[in-house]
Amino acid sequence: MPRSRWSRFTTALAALAGTAVILTGGATAAHAEPSVTEIERQIDQDWNKLEPIIEQVNATREQLAAKRKQAGALAKQIAPLEARVDAALGQVGGLAADAYKGDNNLSTVNALLGSRSPSELVDGLALLDRFANRQQEQVRTVAELRDQLAAKKQPLDEMISDLARTEAQLAAKKKQIDAEIVKLQKLRLKVYGNGGGGPLRPAPCPAGYPGGPAGVAVKFACAQIGKIYVWGAAGPDHYDCSGLTMAAWAKAGVSLPHNARQQHDVTRRVSRSELRAGDLVFYYSDLHHVGMYVGDGWVVHASQSGKPITMKRVDDGQINSYGRPG
Repeated sequence: MPRSRWSRFTTALAALAGTAVILTGGATAAHAEPSVTEIERQIDQDWNKLEPIIEQVNATREQLAAKRKQAGALAKQIAPLEARVDAALGQVGGLAADAYKGDNNLSTVNALLGSRSPSELVDGLALLDRFANRQQEQVRTVAELRDQLAAKKQPLDEMISDLARTEAQLAAKKKQIDAEIVKLQKLRLKVYGNGGGGPLRPAPCPAGYPGGPAGVAVKFACAQIGKIYVWGAAGPDHYDCSGLTMAAWAKAGVSLPHNARQQHDVTRRVSRSELRAGDLVFYYSDLHHVGMYVGDGWVVHASQSGKPITMKRVDDGQINSYGRPG
């Protein structure tokens, strides 16, 4: 990896590792009985800090897995070369040990020194010299190859170490915010349990905090509660049933037609047990009504002309099927 590119990567990694998450502590303690609006605003603020961290964790884990694969491939390349180097060094070391112990090779040298003529001695020494040079060259070549691969592996080892450290730091940040979200959610449920949400919002909306496009869509739908149904409208001030679900998923980058039956036809069927926030719930045999599931058995829907967008129980109506956009 070129040094400049590696430097850019490590700089970005350091910035990622240094990402600070500042929780807005104390806001919920400012009032003995905070309103639903205050609780929802507080949770939205903390969730908007948590979601980027989750995405960073996901990206870091993907990078880590890719770099580990690269390191593993290099290790496989290095292993046979290391074996060749060890074998070559063993041969040279064996010659030296044999000579020290006076074994065959030393006997060979003694025989050469006892040659009958100077020319025989010179020829024998030249042969030994060529053999030694060949051994040295073999070891040198293999060692150079090994060192080249080791040099390539070093930045990967450093990268894996940095990624693993960053992953741990990000996981700690995520855990910290998750704990704060749990506390806020408990307070949120208490407020709703006291009737603080009013008749249009009888339960937390959404019930949880889904990530990704579904999270964007469901939060948008919940934010429209209280706006009046107008036939053919798709926002921003009024909606009909399919206009609401179309606008919510458009906010998440997913295109849906402005018609409940057509939305049924372009979404993937899911079972009741598979329902998750953001899924669409289609009603009646002719598919003339659709709402958005927001979790915990609730949907948000624009019901009929002149009435505000509200929440209702998912089973309040003749269910036809369930669909998942995207």
